[in-house]
Amino acid sequence: MTIKMLLTAAALVAAPFTASAACDWHSEAKVSCADGTVYDSATGTCKTVSG
Repeated sequence: MTIKMLLTAAALVAAPFTASAACDWHSEAKVSCADGTVYDSATGTCKTVSG
């Protein structure tokens, strides 16, 4: 095989991995808190609702 063919094959194999690395789907976690609490994104925890 020539170098050009090897580089092309490597690029075709690596393309899906680099595309998925740029995807934001994995950072959209769904958080469910218990009744009477809400998610506080600043602290990353569930806080009790007051008032």
